[in-house]
Amino acid sequence: MKFDAAQFSDSYIPEDPHQVLAREKGIELGVIDATPGSGAYLRFVASLLSAQSVVEIGTGSGVGTLWLLKGIMSSGVITTIDPEVQHIQIAKQVLIDADIAPNRYRLITSDYLEVMRKLADRAYDLVVFRGNPEDILDVIDEAHRILRVGGILAIDHFYGGGKVPDPAQRDPKTVALRDAGKFLKSQNEHWSISLNPIGDAVLLATKL
Repeated sequence: MKFDAAQFSDSYIPEDPHQVLAREKGIELGVIDATPGSGAYLRFVASLLSAQSVVEIGTGSGVGTLWLLKGIMSSGVITTIDPEVQHIQIAKQVLIDADIAPNRYRLITSDYLEVMRKLADRAYDLVVFRGNPEDILDVIDEAHRILRVGGILAIDHFYGGGKVPDPAQRDPKTVALRDAGKFLKSQNEHWSISLNPIGDAVLLATKL
């Protein structure tokens, strides 16, 4: 029997009951949430950064938000953005049920690029992207502006459902993710990158 490393990493750290319930709601809606493995990994990244200010693009059902809240400082705040009202409503209820203090998060229903353009320069420690890949190059530009030096842009689901590593896959979302990876690799004066095959892969880009 072939060993499934992705499945093992996703089941290695169990999710709490609030995350399990949020994931179930997300499956019903068909949203893209952090996998258990990528969620735990991003919690670890947030903890290493001693993150105080985080931007999450693509709230989904709130699974990833709960993981990040476990990793940031107790005084930290997450700004999570999703254009879908229903996603934000579900995430808000999940956070309330998990007894997360309201001053620890901002839930924004809007176009995430419009919101990012209003955020302050060099004021954030971590940006997590789970939005529409076709917007990703603009997001990379804005992330570089709002991140402090040493801050990290994390592109979750970088493999795009396993399509990005397959050169035969040429749909717009897959091509956009593939091009984003190539672009970040070429920007070695601005970003230091690593690709981690956890869940559907997480690409980390550290601002230099």
